[in-house]
Amino acid sequence: MTHRKHTISTTFLRDLSNLSIAYFALVMATGIVSIAAYNFSFFTIANLLFYFNIGLYLYLVILFFARMVLYSEKFMADIGDPSKSPGLLTFVAGTCVLGSQFVTIAENYPIAITLFYIGTTAWFFLIYIVFTVFSVKKAKPPINEAISGLWLLIIVSTQSVSILAALLVGYLPFAAEQVLFFSLFMFLSGCMFYIIIITLIVYRMSFFSMKAEEFAPPYWINMGAVAISTLAGSTLMLSANNWSFLMEILPFLKGFTLFFWAIGTWWIPLIVILGIWRHIFKQMPLKYNPQYWGMIFPLGMYTVCTVKLSHALELSFLMVIPSFFVYTALAAWAIACVGMLYSIVRDYWPLATK
Repeated sequence: MTHRKHTISTTFLRDLSNLSIAYFALVMATGIVSIAAYNFSFFTIANLLFYFNIGLYLYLVILFFARMVLYSEKFMADIGDPSKSPGLLTFVAGTCVLGSQFVTIAENYPIAITLFYIGTTAWFFLIYIVFTVFSVKKAKPPINEAISGLWLLIIVSTQSVSILAALLVGYLPFAAEQVLFFSLFMFLSGCMFYIIIITLIVYRMSFFSMKAEEFAPPYWINMGAVAISTLAGSTLMLSANNWSFLMEILPFLKGFTLFFWAIGTWWIPLIVILGIWRHIFKQMPLKYNPQYWGMIFPLGMYTVCTVKLSHALELSFLMVIPSFFVYTALAAWAIACVGMLYSIVRDYWPLATK
C-alpha cells in the first residue's frame, strides 16, 4: 500500500511539473460551450457544465499555485519562452468566461464582479509580462519557431475582459459610461492586437515550411480570436442604450464587428482543410492533448458570437449557423473530455491497482 501511494504521488508530481501554463483553456472551452448550450435552452447541460467549470477553475488554481511553489524554475522557464508565455493569458480568459457564466446562467453578480476584478488585474499584470518577455529576451528565436496561434490569446484575454465589463454595467460601483468606455477601450485594443498578430501568423504559415506536428490545435484560435472580438462588439452594441456616445458610433461598431465575424467565418474552411492534411495525409494520430481545448473554445465562441451578432444586427437568418455549430461544439467538448478522463485513468489506474 505504501509503495502504491508513493508511485501515484511520484507520477502526480511528474505531471504537475509538466503542467501546461495554457491549461486554463479547459475552463475557457467548458465555459463558452456551457453558454452556447444555455442560448439554445439546453439548460440541464448548461448548468452541469457551469458547476463542472467552477470545480475545474478552483482545481487548476490550486495546481498552478503548487507548480509555482514546487517547480518554480520550470514555471519561470515557461514564462521566459515566447512560444509558451502567452499561454498564461488563458487564466485571464478562463476567469472572465467563468464570470460571464455567473452572469448569464446563474445571475450571480457578486461572484461575477469578483471574477471581473481578478481577471482585469491579472490582464494588466500578465499582458505586460508577455510583451516584456517578447521585447527584452536577448536570444530570440526565429519567427517560425516562436509564433503560433497561442499568441492570439493576447486578443482573447483582452476581449474577455471587455465582454464581462459590458455585462456588469449597472452592477459595478462605477457610472455606466465609465464601465462602457473601459469595455470599448479593451474591445478596440483587442481588435488592433488581432490585426498585428494575425499578420505575423499568416506570414509564418505562408512563407515558412510547416510540419504536421507544428499545425497544432491552437491555430483554431485564428478563428476564435475574431469570434470573441465579434462577441465583444455585439455586447457593446446591445448596451448602446446605456451610453449616448455608443449610440453615436453605433454604425461604426456594426460595421467593424461584422468585419471581424466575416473573417472569422472565412477561417473555418481553411482550418478544417489543414486539419485534414495534418491527420489524414500526414497521419498525425488523434490522441488527447491539452491543446485540443484551444480548438473547442473557438467552436463554442463562434456559436455564441453568431447568436449575439444576429440579435445585435437583427439578422435572424444568421441563427441557422449557430443552430448547427452548437451541436458541433458540444460533441467536440464531450470527445475531448472523454479523452482527458481516459488519459488520466490510463496513467493512474494501473498504479492504483498494483
